[in-house]
Amino acid sequence: MAEEQNSGCSPESCSSCAHAGSCSSAKKDLKAPANPYSQVKKVIGVVSGKGGVGKSMVTASLARMMVQQGYSVGILDADITGPSIPKMYGVHGSAVGSEAGMFPCVAKDGTKIMSVNLLLEHESDPVIWRGPVIAGVVTQFWTDVMWGDLDFLFVDMPPGTGDVPLTVFQSLPVDGVVIVTSPQDLVQMIVEKAYNMAKKMNIPVLGLVENYSYLECPDCGKKISVFGESHIDEIAEKLGVEVLGKMPIDPKLAEIVEQEKFYEADNQYLKNIIDKFN
Repeated sequence: MAEEQNSGCSPESCSSCAHAGSCSSAKKDLKAPANPYSQVKKVIGVVSGKGGVGKSMVTASLARMMVQQGYSVGILDADITGPSIPKMYGVHGSAVGSEAGMFPCVAKDGTKIMSVNLLLEHESDPVIWRGPVIAGVVTQFWTDVMWGDLDFLFVDMPPGTGDVPLTVFQSLPVDGVVIVTSPQDLVQMIVEKAYNMAKKMNIPVLGLVENYSYLECPDCGKKISVFGESHIDEIAEKLGVEVLGKMPIDPKLAEIVEQEKFYEADNQYLKNIIDKFN
């Protein structure tokens, strides 16, 4: 961050002062320009403070839900070292490009997808890149991909608060984020880290989604708290945000993922989020 100069300006007043363009305390717009062939109405980030909470499942579920509502939807898979979105949808082709940019691949339900797996010779090849290179690729998925007309672009981000989330928050016009978590002992601290990062970057937090919330017994219907009792409502109240949904361990959704047919998924556990996106 640039050092402050003794110009008599404060961060609060700098935007309106005579030398707002040169004052070091003025906030710079670091947003990267979208590809000229992209018209994206809303960009929604899906984040988590830690890995293993089913963030990609939630991202794909949100995308499916909006497709079912008749919206045009895309998924930017920003989890460069652990991409899973294409396989969930059964998309294994290679993305192609032209002088104008790259075309995203399209799933059977019309969802447009861009992921590093669509650029590798073999999708099982590891991506052994340093942070700045990974962050640059994520930015290119915004600037170089011809997304066309989209109502929603969901960004599936890697866990944590490192290079990629920072790049997405700074470079893309993110309209809001959904924080994904699970009912575990450390959840409050982890959720607060993701929440505080979004707030520091002036990104609205749309709410929380708890995954692996419970397992419903197929015989008696009893809800079993496999990962412990949920504290998501307490955390949401403390942070002043909504609980958008609680997803159980659902064997049917797991089977659809295994079959690579997420374009057929119907996740009713998150239906209350629809109003948040409209």
